[in-house]
Amino acid sequence: MTNVRVIKPALAALVAAAACVGGLAFSSAQPAQADTYSDLINAQNQHAASVQREAELKQQLAGASQDLANKVLELDDLTNNKIVAAQAKVTQANEDAATAQDEADAASGRLSAAQKDKETLEEQIKQTGKDYDDAHAAVAQLARDEMHGSNASDVMSVVTGATSTQDFVNSMQSRDALSRNEANAASSAATSLSTSKNRGERLAAIEKQIAVLKTQSDEKAASAQTAAETAQSERDALDKLRQEGETRRNELSSMVDSLDSQSAKQAAQTVLIASQVDSYNRQFQKEQQDAANRVDTGNQGGTPSTPVTPAPVPAPAPAPAPAPAPAPSVGGQGTSNGDYGNAYAAGQCTYWAYERRRQMGIGTPSYLGNGGFWWRSAPAYGLRVDHTPQVGAALSFLPGQDGADGTYGHVAVVEAVYGDGTFQISEMNWGGPWNMHYRTLTNLGQYWFVH
Repeated sequence: MTNVRVIKPALAALVAAAACVGGLAFSSAQPAQADTYSDLINAQNQHAASVQREAELKQQLAGASQDLANKVLELDDLTNNKIVAAQAKVTQANEDAATAQDEADAASGRLSAAQKDKETLEEQIKQTGKDYDDAHAAVAQLARDEMHGSNASDVMSVVTGATSTQDFVNSMQSRDALSRNEANAASSAATSLSTSKNRGERLAAIEKQIAVLKTQSDEKAASAQTAAETAQSERDALDKLRQEGETRRNELSSMVDSLDSQSAKQAAQTVLIASQVDSYNRQFQKEQQDAANRVDTGNQGGTPSTPVTPAPVPAPAPAPAPAPAPAPSVGGQGTSNGDYGNAYAAGQCTYWAYERRRQMGIGTPSYLGNGGFWWRSAPAYGLRVDHTPQVGAALSFLPGQDGADGTYGHVAVVEAVYGDGTFQISEMNWGGPWNMHYRTLTNLGQYWFVH
């Protein structure tokens, strides 16, 4: 399976509120709210899952001190309710800001076009005066061309309704007097047939339009500014919550060892891992944003940009031939052999496995292939592969195993190992690229771990 979710806490779908139960002082669950019926159903489902998750945590924390239990629940609520809600607000605020800016840009473009039209017309008026009528002049010129034997008879028949040059001449003569010359007759026809405005009238109309467009442009610009400020405010609020989460996580980490119950320790570790995953997501978001800001989009009319020469990409190591299931081995973790940096597809499970191990100080070859085949590829690089979970080990799921993709398999990273034979994993691309997830599995010797 090559699916994961970006920057979203692992327990986002599990905990949405908390209630005061079993003597634990904690805020009551908030009612689900939404703008549409579909959103309401989703919010209600998330709320129900949150309540269930909270009840499970409290059951695991039974017997722990009230202060420590509260800290676990508060961090869980912060990570999986408050931060998730704040992230949703940031996403919506960013979209609103982008839409408002697009509308402001469009309004500004219309205003600029109208101002350009005004400038052009003002230059023409300097040459001809305000009374000059372009449409009158065009029709008169057609008439003159026809009077002088040009081949514009088809055009003139449309303009005047005449079926021939002689009909047109007779019409002009009978209407405007026999003494008029051909040019005067044509000009008169042009004047009577045209209903357009002269250049002075057109200039007045454009100036009135510019005034309207200017008001619209100012309003759209103000809306865009407000939307941008709102988005920044939401981002600041989210960052403040995540800083609070880091503080609470560090505080709780120092207290976990004081828990006597294995189930209470596991509950605390579960909440700590979820908070840590959100921290990794935050770090990854920042790295992605920094990278986006460094992208050279070329010269857009401003200061010429300096071309950047990309660093050479190392050639992939040859994929090892399929090997029989390796026998359990002993040794350390990680290797620099074949590690050229994270060459795996961004947002996929393999990308996360490499990145998470790197964060743990564990080297991983850059070209182990699909997640389900890491266990076969790894020995060729000198990595230990066995059935024993260890923090930092990559769990290479066989195709179809425990929900893994039937063709590509899946890979995750071991985050914690417990004394009851269970262990905790973090994984990406769980339900979609960048989607983060974690779960607890039981080791019965059925998994391949790459150390």
